[in-house]
Amino acid sequence: MGLKRQPIVIIIFCYLNLQRWVKVERIVSLGHSSPDNEWYDQEENEWVILVKGSAGLLFEGNEEVNVLESGDYINIPSHTRHRVEWTDPDTETVWLVIHYKGEG
Repeated sequence: MGLKRQPIVIIIFCYLNLQRWVKVERIVSLGHSSPDNEWYDQEENEWVILVKGSAGLLFEGNEEVNVLESGDYINIPSHTRHRVEWTDPDTETVWLVIHYKGEG
């Protein structure tokens, strides 16, 4: 039986004063994945860029995992159910996420 790594997740929220409908989030993870059978389903749209590392995102209804590497970005419309299948277990994965309301 091998050691099970505990995910390291650090979240910093920054609210922009001029646009109250925008939230910027920095996430740092190492070997993280969403809990089994749990999906993110947010009220806001999300624009995500992977600043460092790599990760796999799965969208409900799809079988193929979307692999993101440093510099890759994706726009996720509100209520698009998705989950993190994995992040790099050996290198920190740094995400920059911009949550926003309005047309995705």
